[in-house]
Amino acid sequence: MGLITLSEVKPGLKLGSDVQTLRGNVLLQKGKIILPKDMEVLRAFMIHQVDIEQDRTATGAAGSKGAAGLTGAAGTAVAEQNGDRTSTIVTTRVSTLQEEYEKMVTLTKNAFLSSLAAELPVYELRTQLEALFMHLKQYNVLTFSPRSMKEHDYVYHHAVLSAITSYQLAQWVDLPSKDWMQVAFAGLFHDIGNNKIDPQILHKPSSLTTAEQEEIKHHTKYGYQILKQATAINEGARLAALQHHEKVDGSGYPLRLMGTQIHIYAKIVAIADIFHAMTLEKIYRKAQSPYLVLEQIQSEAFGKLDPAIVNVFVQRSTQIHNGIRVKLSNNQIGEIIFSDRDHPTRPMVSVEGAIINLMQQRQLYIQEVLG
Repeated sequence: MGLITLSEVKPGLKLGSDVQTLRGNVLLQKGKIILPKDMEVLRAFMIHQVDIEQDRTATGAAGSKGAAGLTGAAGTAVAEQNGDRTSTIVTTRVSTLQEEYEKMVTLTKNAFLSSLAAELPVYELRTQLEALFMHLKQYNVLTFSPRSMKEHDYVYHHAVLSAITSYQLAQWVDLPSKDWMQVAFAGLFHDIGNNKIDPQILHKPSSLTTAEQEEIKHHTKYGYQILKQATAINEGARLAALQHHEKVDGSGYPLRLMGTQIHIYAKIVAIADIFHAMTLEKIYRKAQSPYLVLEQIQSEAFGKLDPAIVNVFVQRSTQIHNGIRVKLSNNQIGEIIFSDRDHPTRPMVSVEGAIINLMQQRQLYIQEVLG
């Protein structure tokens, strides 16, 4: 069909190429089936013509009659008929992201609780991380949340989520593949030194005294000491435990390191640590909006966190397809219709036919991603 004017566009047609704004941002992606609400978006951005995919004649049903039987649910026996022969194919049930995540949390909890008396089971943890990362395509840092979380298991969920996000961020910043698993270990173990902190201080719901704050800071050195005894973990992962509270302007702890003195693993883990600490539910504090947390991390990029890694994290994590449902801070439910790459935390949201530009309405923000 090719290029057609907006007046000719009808819901149900498929885009043959991306629709872009005048600034070059992608408004609707190639291959998207146009819906009635997309017509509003196209008009709002004054798009005059779009490229529609050429009609293609179907070349027949998907495969042979016998092969159609192979689409049964995993974990069931599926019959395949081929002439007079009938055979039974038994498929293996495929695990889900949530299942592998829950296994990882349980394994991490057991490893952490025994770490002071026994060597960390690094190989066992690595095997489960590998099983978890098989589902990485289904993981989105803004939308993923544990199915259930017991109050006192926060620390283990935080560790596993930091491992997943650090692993993904290592890929996003183009670290060599040999570093990815070690960065995941860095995320998993960065707070393991808390095992040596008095639990009454660690879980104190009220404000800490100056002395208690100083004791908490020792968890970085304790963590490095614990990981020095672990096998199959490289020095970068150990340094992440020691350095994840260092700031690029030298205001962090324990060594007041600056800029390039801080290991890149620690810079990556610092971002994952802050994000999940603020977006996970705690006994004494509710989870915060992931979009507001991203904005806070962006502000921390000036002098505190590595700005280049922060920029990659914000840009990549907000690449959510248009149509994602969100709840705004005024409790309205809407859909993201457009994200400006210069302001990715403040997209345009369609609410009951009205388009809300969060860049202009600063008093509003995305409270929750509903999926």
